[in-house]
Amino acid sequence: MTLDLSTATWRKSSYSGGGANDCVEVADGYSHLVPVRDSKTPASRPLVFSATSWAGFVDGIKRGRGGRTFG
Repeated sequence: MTLDLSTATWRKSSYSGGGANDCVEVADGYSHLVPVRDSKTPASRPLVFSATSWAGFVDGIKRGRGGRTFG
């Protein structure tokens, strides 16, 4: 399956630093999927996560478990 992201609207993470392009960007509006890219290389292929996996990752980061494996 190929996900068409040609019209995606990307938003920068609220946790990204003040640098102009040192950000993680997420595209909203894709049912059950979360496309993620590095703002330094916007033309490269983004990573695409299931919404469930992404929610678990974000929850783990918020809880301070950034270096641990999520299951």
